[in-house]
Amino acid sequence: MMLKDKVALVTGAGRGIGQAIALALAKEGANVVLSDLKKEFLTETEGQIKALGLGSCVLTQANVSNGDEVNEVVKIALDTYDRVDILVNVAGITKDGLIAMMSEQDWDDVLAINLKSAFLFTKACSRPMMKQRSGAIVNIASIIGIAGNAGQANYAASKGGLIALTKSTAKELAKRNVRANAIAPGFIKTKMTDKLPPELVEKMKEQIGLRRLGEPQDVANVAVFLATDASAYVTGQTIVVDGGLVI
Repeated sequence: MMLKDKVALVTGAGRGIGQAIALALAKEGANVVLSDLKKEFLTETEGQIKALGLGSCVLTQANVSNGDEVNEVVKIALDTYDRVDILVNVAGITKDGLIAMMSEQDWDDVLAINLKSAFLFTKACSRPMMKQRSGAIVNIASIIGIAGNAGQANYAASKGGLIALTKSTAKELAKRNVRANAIAPGFIKTKMTDKLPPELVEKMKEQIGLRRLGEPQDVANVAVFLATDASAYVTGQTIVVDGGLVI
């Protein structure tokens, strides 16, 4: 119960990594504000949190690339709990394509959801965090933001930008005891990877040191560490969770 009575805001909390992180924070006693594009995405997450019988949760609907909607989510969190202790920016999309063929719209959409949203939530949460002189921001980046990947220039740029945003945020807010760190997952089992051909999944596993895809819980475990006082002297870092894919 390392997060008892703390308040955590998690974007993209309706599925996959976001859902796993929300549940992991709740298991540590946090009250969780769940955000996703559609509230119905969050009902499963809400049900699992309520089943734990620990902290409470609030569901919010938002287009995370819209500043007014982001501000409304943070307002709901503050009106409900009077504070925000933890922000986890998970919301993200992919619209893959080779640079020569990629549309301007696909570039803009990915940068807006993956990077601009993290800026908007960080901006909205930074003031209450600085005022209370404590806070932890965790941004879910990707190894693609470190190594790049053919056919994912927009995704790589967004995740590389997220790592840079994390470092700048850490430098700006450290004097108010607000920390910012990033997690760079590798290949994680989600609904997206479930749709891949089995032969491609096996080929991916061969490139991974531990010879398996990661589980959302593998990322959630690190997120909990970065959200708690166990990492009180860690800020501005990017922790790679990829099973030894990129070393």
